[in-house]
Amino acid sequence: MIQTIDLRGMKPSRSELLGLVPRAQTDVSAATKIAGDLIAEVRSRGEQALLDQSERLDGVRPPHVRLDVASVSAAVRMLDPLVRDALEEAIVRVREASKAQMPQSKVTTLAPGAEVIQRWMPVSRVGFYVPGGKAVYPSSVVMNVVPAQVAGVSSVALASPAQKAFDGMIHPVILGAAGLLGVDEIYAMGGAGAIGAFAYGVPELSLDPVQLITGPGNVYVAAAKRLVRGTAGIDAEAGPTEILVIADESAEARLVAVDLISQAEHDELAAAVLVTDSPELAENVRAQLERLAPNARHGARVEEALRGRQSAIVLVDDMEGAAAFSNSYGPEHLEIQTASPGALLDLIDSAGAIFLGEDSPVSLGDYLAGSNHVLPTGGQARFASGLGAYTFLRPQQVIRYDHAALQQIEPRLVALANAEDLPAHGAAVSARFAEG
Repeated sequence: MIQTIDLRGMKPSRSELLGLVPRAQTDVSAATKIAGDLIAEVRSRGEQALLDQSERLDGVRPPHVRLDVASVSAAVRMLDPLVRDALEEAIVRVREASKAQMPQSKVTTLAPGAEVIQRWMPVSRVGFYVPGGKAVYPSSVVMNVVPAQVAGVSSVALASPAQKAFDGMIHPVILGAAGLLGVDEIYAMGGAGAIGAFAYGVPELSLDPVQLITGPGNVYVAAAKRLVRGTAGIDAEAGPTEILVIADESAEARLVAVDLISQAEHDELAAAVLVTDSPELAENVRAQLERLAPNARHGARVEEALRGRQSAIVLVDDMEGAAAFSNSYGPEHLEIQTASPGALLDLIDSAGAIFLGEDSPVSLGDYLAGSNHVLPTGGQARFASGLGAYTFLRPQQVIRYDHAALQQIEPRLVALANAEDLPAHGAAVSARFAEG
C-alpha cells in the first residue's frame, strides 16, 4: 500500500536528501494560463464573469454574488449547537495564541537625540479565501480571520465557492462561522476568479481591492495568487496537505497509522510519511494502515494517497538521521512520537507546526489546539512560516534625529556618500548646517 525508502547505512548530504524526499507532482505553472484567463474575465466583465464562472465551474449560478447580512445572521442561527460551541471555543483559543504573536514597538536610542523607532502596522484590508471541494472548512474561517482581527485589520472580506447543494449559496456552516466572527462582507465566488476579484476589485459589487489575500485552495487558486502577487500580497501558494511522523520503537503503531490516515483523507495527493529507526514499528504501522484505511469513510481517497509517490515509510539508522530527513522535507505538520520528544525537538529547524508526544495529534492543531492550521506546504517550511497575527503586520522604521545628532554624524555620512559617488546625498545633510 505504501512505499518504503530505506536510508539505513547512508549518510546523504542535505542537498542529496532534498532529492530523496517523496513529493506529489503538482505544477502550479501548468494552471497559469487558465487562471490568468479567469482573472482577465473578472477584470473586464466583473460580476457577470463571476456568475458565469460559478455556473460553468461549480455547476450552479448563485442568486447573488454578494450576500446580505440577513443571510449571515440566519446561518449563525442554523448552526448545530455542538458545532457552534466548537467554533466558539476555537475562536477563543486561536485568539489567545494569536495575541502572543503580537510584537511590541521599540525605540532604539543610538546617541542623544538620535532615535530609530520600530513599529508594526496592520494592513487595512484583507481578502480571505475559503475553498469548497472535497470537504467543508469552517475551521479555516477561524484560522484566517482571528489573527487578522488580533493584528488590527479594519476591513475584511471573505469568499467561498457557490454550492450546488445549497442553491448557489455558500455552505451554511462556513457562513455561520463567518457570522460568529462578525464578518459581513461575504461573496459567493470561487477559484481563480475570486482571487482576481480580491486583487483588482469589482465596482458593481462595491468590492474594493484588498492589500493581502490569504487562504488555501486548489492549483488554480495557487496559480492565481502567483499571478496577482505584486498587486496584492499573498500568504503562500498552498499545496496538498502533509504529515510527517518521526517515531521510535516506543510509539504505538495504531496511533501512528490513524494520524497518517487523518491527513490522507483530505486529498488523493495528500502526503503521509513515517520516519523511523525501528523496522518492527515500520512493519506494524504498515499492517495497521492496510487494516484501517479501507474502512475509513473516505477509504478510496486515503488508499490512493497512501499509494502515491508522495507517501512513504522511511527507514533511518537513528533519530539524528530522522531529524535530518525531516528538516530536508520541511513538513507542514510534524509529529514526534518518541520516548523523549522534547530532546528531538532541539534537532528540528524546519516544520510548519510541531506536535510533541502521542497525545498531540495533528487533528488537535486542525481545530482546537489554539495554534493556526494555515501552514506552509511543499517544503516551504524550510524558509516560511504559518499564518499568524504577524502575517497581517508590516514593520516600519521611524527615524527621528535632532539637529545636534545629525551634525555629529555629518562628516562620516558625507564620506560614505562621496565614496559611492553620490555627492548630493551628502550635500542634503550638509545643507542643514550651511549659513544662508
